[in-house]
Amino acid sequence: MPDTTPPDSGEHSTLLRFSSALFYAISSFLITVVNKTVLTSYRFPSYMFLGVGQMVTTVVVIYAAKKSKTVQFQDFDKSIFIKIFPLPLLYVGNQITGLASTQKLSLPMFTVLRKFTILMTMILEVYILRKTFPRRLVFSVVTIVVGAMIAASSDLAFDVRAYTFILLNDAFTASSSVYTKQKLGVEGLGKYGVLFYNALLLVIPTVLFSALTGDLQMAVTFEGWFNSTFVFCFLLSCIMGFVLMYSIVLCSYYNSALTTSVVGAIKNVAVAYIGIFVGGDYLFSWTNFIGLSICMSGGLAYSFITFSTKSSQVKAEVKQSGTVITLDPKGRGATIF
Repeated sequence: MPDTTPPDSGEHSTLLRFSSALFYAISSFLITVVNKTVLTSYRFPSYMFLGVGQMVTTVVVIYAAKKSKTVQFQDFDKSIFIKIFPLPLLYVGNQITGLASTQKLSLPMFTVLRKFTILMTMILEVYILRKTFPRRLVFSVVTIVVGAMIAASSDLAFDVRAYTFILLNDAFTASSSVYTKQKLGVEGLGKYGVLFYNALLLVIPTVLFSALTGDLQMAVTFEGWFNSTFVFCFLLSCIMGFVLMYSIVLCSYYNSALTTSVVGAIKNVAVAYIGIFVGGDYLFSWTNFIGLSICMSGGLAYSFITFSTKSSQVKAEVKQSGTVITLDPKGRGATIF
C-alpha cells in the first residue's frame, strides 16, 4: 500500500520555506492580474476555455521535462486514478470557480473574500491531516478573517452570483491545498506527478463540458483572436497557469497547506491595495480600507510566527483517546476541534 504520509515542513530550512512561499505569492499575484486583463479588459467570455489552455500547457511542459529526463515520476497505469483522487475534481472546481469569480467581482473584493480559504484550510488540516495549531497562529487567522468580513460589509458592488462563486472557490482551494499536501507523500507521484496527472485527467472532460455548455463556441467565435495583444495575454495566462500550480505544490511541499493559504491571502491584500488605484472598478470606502488593513496585519503576524519558528521548536503531539493535544515550548496547550 502506498505511503500517504505528507512531507513534514519542519524538516526543511527556513530559506527553502520562505523562498517557496515568496515564489507562490509572486506567481499568484501575476496570474490574477493577467486573468483579470483577459477576462475583464478584453471581455473574453470563456473562462472555462482559458482553464483548458492552462491545463494543456501544464501537460505539455511537464511531459517534455519527463521525456528529457529533467524530472521523474511514475508512468501512467490504472493505479494512478486511486493515487491521485480526489485532486482532479478539486482542481477543476478550483480553477473554474476561480476564473468565474475573477470575471464577476471587482479585483479588491475578489481578494477580500478569498480570505475565507484560510479558515477552511485550517479546519480541513485538523480533520484530514490531524494537525494542531498554537494559539498565536489561530489568533492571526481569526484576525485575517475578521478583517475580510469588515471589508466585505461595505462592498457597494454586491453580486449574489459572484459571491457564490468566490465562496465555492474558497472551499475548492482549501480542499485542494490539504489533499495536495497529502498526495505529495504518495509513492511514485511527487511534485511533478501530482501536477501532471491532475491536468492530464481533466483536459478531455473539461473540453467536453465546455462544448456542452456553449463555452467553447463563445471562445472560438471571440473577435479578439485577431488582436495580437489579446493573444499574447491569453498565452501568458496559460503559461502562468502552469507556473502557479507548480508554485502551489512547491509551497505546500516545503510548508503547510495553511501557510500556502495565508501567503495567498497576503498577496491578495497587496493586490487589493493596488486595485484601489488601478483598474477603475473599485468603489472606495473607509470601512473596506480598514478591513483590508486588518487582514494584512493578521497575515503579517502569521508569517512572522511561522517563518521565525525554528525546526527544533516544533510542537510535541500527545494523542489521548483520539484527541490531539499540542504543547508549545512553554507548555501551553492549543488544540482545535
